[in-house]
Amino acid sequence: MNPINHILVIRLSAMGDVAMTVPVLLAFQEQYPEVKISLLTKAFFKPMFSQLQNVSIIEADIKGRHKGMIGLYRLSKELKALQIDAVADLHNVLRSNILKQYFKTSKIPFIQIDKGRAEKKALIAKKNKKFIALKTTQQRYADVFDKLGFPLDLKESKLLKKEAINEKTQKLVSAGTKTWIGIAPFAAFSGKMYPLAYMEKVVSELNNANRYKILLFGGGVKEKEILSKWENNYSNTLNMAGLITLDEELAVISQLDIMVAMDSGNAHLAAMYAIPTLTLWGVTHPYAGFYPFRQKEHNALLPDREKYPLIPTSIYGNKVPIGYGKVMETIKPEMVLKKIEEILH
Repeated sequence: MNPINHILVIRLSAMGDVAMTVPVLLAFQEQYPEVKISLLTKAFFKPMFSQLQNVSIIEADIKGRHKGMIGLYRLSKELKALQIDAVADLHNVLRSNILKQYFKTSKIPFIQIDKGRAEKKALIAKKNKKFIALKTTQQRYADVFDKLGFPLDLKESKLLKKEAINEKTQKLVSAGTKTWIGIAPFAAFSGKMYPLAYMEKVVSELNNANRYKILLFGGGVKEKEILSKWENNYSNTLNMAGLITLDEELAVISQLDIMVAMDSGNAHLAAMYAIPTLTLWGVTHPYAGFYPFRQKEHNALLPDREKYPLIPTSIYGNKVPIGYGKVMETIKPEMVLKKIEEILH
């Protein structure tokens, strides 16, 4: 194999999965500073990597010029022109597999992540379930670099530094002596989303304590409406959804005292900055390998597996068996409030 001085890394989506690449690329940059990384990802995710000096972002326009087979062929030519020596595919989906075919003639090493599909299938099985902790996603990413000849030690690697909040956002959030609690109450699938009525009770109790500034995070139109309602009802809350750009949102997240989130992207964004992160789990489970990076094991609240023994029923939260629609109701708001206090103090 020829010397590798420039690696193309592929990870297009979703936000949480892209966020999980950050500590791995930080470790790589720290341990192999002489090797350049070009990361193929969506343009929207670029701010996540602003602190990584040896990582260049290559924007994948998968809805425009890189759409379809012809678009991917065009993309492969653009990537080859970067004079890369190897490809680390951290995604291993249809698009990256098509790119792999286009790269075959170049004889550039193209190593893909082993997602552990068989063991994940055994973890969520109804019968003969193998309820054991699987390899973390971050370690699976690191294994790809290992196969390219770059073993990584993730145990002592650095995490991102706190970001400075610009003047406009400072006025919006308003500095003070209150503890900052981030709450991200939404998830891509209902199977891993805490009941909104329960979460509102958590927000209400935190608000009434008058010791906290509660910053609410979300994205979609309906999410913004719900968070705006909470902001109007509770004086110590602020709805951040849609008010600031991603880079400023990351700066705010980096200044939190604690983040409360689901098994979702916001948990991984907070973990990038080593922010204590309380995660609430539904039909998914940390054993699948998606636990926020380097968070303490007790920074998680899980449903009652004695009552719901099939958990986890899904890797992504999209498969909820009959009778499992209310698993998260076994995590009472009082338990969430107690855990927040425990993590903070």
